[in-house]
Amino acid sequence: MKLDSKIPEGPIAEKWSKHKFNIKLVNPANKRKYDIIVVGTGLAGASAAASFGELGYNVKAFCFQDSPRRAHSIAAQGGINAAKNYQNDGDSVFRLFYDTVKGGDYRSREANVYRLSEVSVDIIDQCVAQGVPFAREYGGLLANRSFGGAQVSRTFYARGQTGQQLLLGAYSALSRQVANGKVKMYAREEMLDLVMVDGKARGIVTRNLVTGKIESHSAHAVVLATGGYGNVFYLSTNAMGSNATAAWRAHKKGAYFANPCFTQIHPTCIPVSGDHQSKLTLMSESLRNDGRVWVPKEVSDAEKIRKGELKPTDLPEEKRDYYLERRYPAFGNLVPRDVASRNAKNMCDEGKGVSKSGLAVYLDFADAIKRDGRSAIEGKYGNLFDMYQQITGENPYETPMMIYPAVHYTMGGLWVDYNLMTTVDGLYSLGESNFSDHGANRLGASALMQGLADGYFVIPYTIGDYLAKMPYDKVSTDHEAFKQAEADVKSKIEKLLSIKGEKTVDDFHKALGHIMWEYCGMSRNEEGLKKAKGEIQKLREEFWQNVNVIGSNDELNISLEKANRVADFLELGELMVDDALYRSESCGGHFREESQTEEGEAKRKDDEFSFVSAWEYNGPEAPATLHKEDLVFENVKLTQRSYK
Repeated sequence: MKLDSKIPEGPIAEKWSKHKFNIKLVNPANKRKYDIIVVGTGLAGASAAASFGELGYNVKAFCFQDSPRRAHSIAAQGGINAAKNYQNDGDSVFRLFYDTVKGGDYRSREANVYRLSEVSVDIIDQCVAQGVPFAREYGGLLANRSFGGAQVSRTFYARGQTGQQLLLGAYSALSRQVANGKVKMYAREEMLDLVMVDGKARGIVTRNLVTGKIESHSAHAVVLATGGYGNVFYLSTNAMGSNATAAWRAHKKGAYFANPCFTQIHPTCIPVSGDHQSKLTLMSESLRNDGRVWVPKEVSDAEKIRKGELKPTDLPEEKRDYYLERRYPAFGNLVPRDVASRNAKNMCDEGKGVSKSGLAVYLDFADAIKRDGRSAIEGKYGNLFDMYQQITGENPYETPMMIYPAVHYTMGGLWVDYNLMTTVDGLYSLGESNFSDHGANRLGASALMQGLADGYFVIPYTIGDYLAKMPYDKVSTDHEAFKQAEADVKSKIEKLLSIKGEKTVDDFHKALGHIMWEYCGMSRNEEGLKKAKGEIQKLREEFWQNVNVIGSNDELNISLEKANRVADFLELGELMVDDALYRSESCGGHFREESQTEEGEAKRKDDEFSFVSAWEYNGPEAPATLHKEDLVFENVKLTQRSYK
């Protein structure tokens, strides 16, 4: 199958406007005849479902949480980017486009990124109209702050809880459509399969997480907005329920999976404290606006700090290494996430880590507090400082924070064209669940931007182009395709419950996470990836022979929920390793030790790897087939990234 990205012709600044004019429309009276399923109710899913309802479509929205308000979008802290140029500091749509392509290390599709930058300005207006309480300057104008990979201030924020406030805005729009009867909300329902009829996506099979009932739902199109797959690493900043099951089951029905090895390690997270942990906590990138990252210059001082013989506040300035400011003077502490994460790892590898485990660096606010006063810092980051103190027992106003990189986001996802349709007709993918906008590294504050851009300003237009060619006829859930999908889901559940082995689901998830972090994490090499592939295959085989899933299907069963998700992670993990093994270059968050500059930076191989890798599923235990979408750069010059 040849990948057709459906990128419109013409100058990049005109592509989206012309495309909106050229695509087919569904007239208002006919919209009432079409049903759309939306899976996931985070920013992308809630905004899409609300927009579809407002347009007149009949919508069924699904989430596995007890309320759409619990979607993981709520955990985003720092802000949302938009090219408003309110600071008059030189920002523009083109600069946001350029920064995003460069930040992604030139592995994203130009047309999609430009559209994202273009509609970013509309997102802020939409959210302000909904009442989202963005921070404002003294005169009442919306405030901005800086984020990594940019030299302008374009990030809009609501203290350290921007995701929560944006989600409440999208949720209010969704709730309005639920009250109007245009959206039917299904909470505590998890998608376990995609149903295909005549080669098109026509519905889903779900499991009610409270009763265990397996149900089918039919529609004219299916939209997945189910987030990323960072929990394949077990420890991540994602909510524990975040999973890849909906996207992975769609992949097994024909949707290609793109760039699975492109995962983001966030540089500012609270370090791992022990084997008892089930997740990690993010400290917003916005903290790097005022916090300075450092380690002791001497290993001997780091050893004293680790042993508790020396306090960081007692170490004089001349004995500290502000390594990001030293290595990257132009961007300083606001380098992109992949760069900051690798540097933190390198410092700890040199023996300069400052926690008991040796895996932490300092983020110090002493200078900012001295400069602006404690109340100013509290106003910007108060809830983050409180969170840090509650978790670690240390007061970051008085002693530097300890931080270390952790898995946070996945740039890979289902392959989509310019219309956000996957390789399955009628199946769309939005937000973090698709691959489209961030290349090999996402810039901070761009996830919220993409989710709302896809949901409010892209999919409402592009889905009409597909539905306009579709007959109004509905497919009954009595159709053989639905019956077969239900039978397959029940069979898998029965198999999981019947094994009655000796290890828990978490035992297998932890083991997989350890393999992924060690060999397919911040740093990767051929030998380690080959070892990881073999270990994952053995672990997956053992899982299906020795996992112990307690309880039954006819009840609330957390163990069964996890087992379904971990079974998919065990397959996805191997595909991530295959992708990382094939891509022998370094780019963004994908760092192959064999491909680096003399200064230890990521070294791309543009002549070999300037493409999107899109993997086709070929059946259980069969190798996936690699398809390539060549990336063409007409507006940005391919160069070695430099933030010095």
